[in-house]
Amino acid sequence: MIIDFSVKNFRSFREEQKISFVASNYVKELPENQIDPNLPGLERVKLLKALAVYGANAAGKTNVLHALHFMAHFVEHSATALDEGDETGVEPFALCPTCPGEPSEFALRFVVDGIRFHFALVVDRQRVLYESLSAFPKGTERVWYERSWDEDAKQYEWSPKRPTDFRRDPNLVGYTRQNALFLSTAAKWNNEQLAPVYRWFKLRLRFLRVNSDFPPIPPSVTAQYMQRGVNEKNAVTRLLRHGDIGILSAKASERDIRREELPESLPDEVVTEIMKNKRYDVSMGHRGVAGREYPLSWDNESSGTQKLFSLAGPWLDILKNGYVVGVDEIESSMHPLMVVELLRLVFHEDFNASGAQFLFTTHDPLLLDPTLLRRDQVWFADKDEEGATHLYPLTDYKPRKGESLARGYLSGRYGGVPFIPAGLLGKEAGDGE
Repeated sequence: MIIDFSVKNFRSFREEQKISFVASNYVKELPENQIDPNLPGLERVKLLKALAVYGANAAGKTNVLHALHFMAHFVEHSATALDEGDETGVEPFALCPTCPGEPSEFALRFVVDGIRFHFALVVDRQRVLYESLSAFPKGTERVWYERSWDEDAKQYEWSPKRPTDFRRDPNLVGYTRQNALFLSTAAKWNNEQLAPVYRWFKLRLRFLRVNSDFPPIPPSVTAQYMQRGVNEKNAVTRLLRHGDIGILSAKASERDIRREELPESLPDEVVTEIMKNKRYDVSMGHRGVAGREYPLSWDNESSGTQKLFSLAGPWLDILKNGYVVGVDEIESSMHPLMVVELLRLVFHEDFNASGAQFLFTTHDPLLLDPTLLRRDQVWFADKDEEGATHLYPLTDYKPRKGESLARGYLSGRYGGVPFIPAGLLGKEAGDGE
């Protein structure tokens, strides 16, 4: 689970911006939208199962996900995918004269196996300048390690000298490159203490690409989910049937890929590698004349039905396993009411018994339904006149209980909407007439 996340000097974020899953004590509605993690030292703190980030096009809302993804990717791959001297891949704020040469900063408070952790990272294009990890097993901070770059000495300073509850292996310190994380390096060398934290970043923090800017989720993901067993197959079928798209059943059969299905121009070694994989034939039974069921092949399904099927398996898997997931433009190619029902699964205590969390971006005002989202679950991304993104919660505006949030959002009361007073064909200020 995520408690909160902050970022500075990355993409459209110039100054430090923070987004928090901590539930407000002043918002009492929809208690089922909360998780009670019962953390030592934070006994009264509850976390939210989902946050929605609204904003105009190019306001930077997707960059929240990009920032979180960069941190997760750097944790997972910096020790294995980079060679000595390779750039780190960080993307500083570009719209100021000094920011591209300054470091980017990230900080994440999160929960692994019931223990609260705080991970901080400061990195520029060449090296990691600061890295730290603290644990709070009994509510009190235990600094496992801090690593700071000393520019004068051209080396790292490590602290504390004698960490509490953590053994810092000097061999792993020596193996850690300047452009790699100690957390990543230690996991590569099978450090038992850091392995759960590393696995959380690698396995439990996920990102769904559902909008048109990314390749679609392949139907094989849901097909493989259905192959796990009868319960999984029934869960997918039940979700589709309740989606009011006329589906009565779904089938996914596994078969080998045949050579004649592949282009003749492919090299033999590529063909051999492809044919090691499995292909899934997907078909769905639709309600037709006299209530009878008629099968349709995958190619004859609408894009909305294809997207719902492809999303069903991952969505159910996320809820079952309690993953933390970022989703960009959650409403893409789906009816808003379908999105509402997917979110209701997230907030349902039985379907989401494992504490899954979603951080999603959206433009859809219909999701600002007081029976769906709490007021503290809504955030906005807005850019200032110098192109920098600012994040702020709806609760900053202190909306009244029962207030029409959709009307307030569309009227621009909370910001996060385009400002186009003269329309797209309007004249620039100072033009003639």
